[in-house]
Amino acid sequence: MTEIIDGNEVASDIRNGLLDGIDTLTDAGTTPCLATVLMNEDPASATYVSMKHKDCEEVGIATRDIELDPETPAEELFDTIDELNADPEVHGILVQMPLPDHVDEREVLRRIDPAKDVDGFHPENVGRLVAGNARYKPCTPHGVQKLLAAADVETEGADAVVVGRSNIVGKPMANLLIQKAEGGNATVTVCHSRTDDLAEKTRNADIVVAAAGVPEMITGEMITEGTVVIDVGINRVETDEGSELVGDVDYESVEPKASAITPVPGGVGPMTRAMLLWNTVKAAGDVAGIDVDLP
Repeated sequence: MTEIIDGNEVASDIRNGLLDGIDTLTDAGTTPCLATVLMNEDPASATYVSMKHKDCEEVGIATRDIELDPETPAEELFDTIDELNADPEVHGILVQMPLPDHVDEREVLRRIDPAKDVDGFHPENVGRLVAGNARYKPCTPHGVQKLLAAADVETEGADAVVVGRSNIVGKPMANLLIQKAEGGNATVTVCHSRTDDLAEKTRNADIVVAAAGVPEMITGEMITEGTVVIDVGINRVETDEGSELVGDVDYESVEPKASAITPVPGGVGPMTRAMLLWNTVKAAGDVAGIDVDLP
């Protein structure tokens, strides 16, 4: 029988597990604080930022909510980041993507203080991740690791296929799975749009992480009985009734063959938000010199 890995439940456990550490920091005079910067008019981005603030409020993390007009010169965004970098009461900075065309996303990522880069995308933090000494693990791949652990999936010695090579999910996911550490020690194949015979790769995998951003691209015929399938994709597709959210996995055909699978929605998505809180609490503990017990 296939295990449905409940991301909402695991994320709730993560949030509850942070409460003692947040109380410890607050009692010591440090209230963890996450600053978000929104510079677009995308309703989905605004909703996502609002959800992050709600998550923070529920566990006792303070927030700063900064909104900039998309027509604002890039230099104003850089000045805003500099001010947040210099503010000792701010421990984490998140600039919500996408950014306007006139703003260089790579320069924005480089501008954030690596110690406050709770997304884990600053080049210094990427380098530390690859070297096996991560300051912050990127939220979505870290969340996937937590889901695998919650489902008692053994990664050591497993053949894992990561479908997708983005800087946000695919590349860091592969790096985490290959690390000589808990939740790693897998043999990892990274597949992408130029991979020849993708189905051959996925059929030989013990674990498949689908993160290509292509609706329902992984089908049942591409999966072997007993494979663990983690669906990172969140795609809105049109239906006769309007629209619906689907993953990168064709759930109906894959679920009967998988030993464990994440649904969409309710799988990886809640974990991404939970691990942002995790990184923010870690950042506050690092600044305060307090070794916070993290779940």
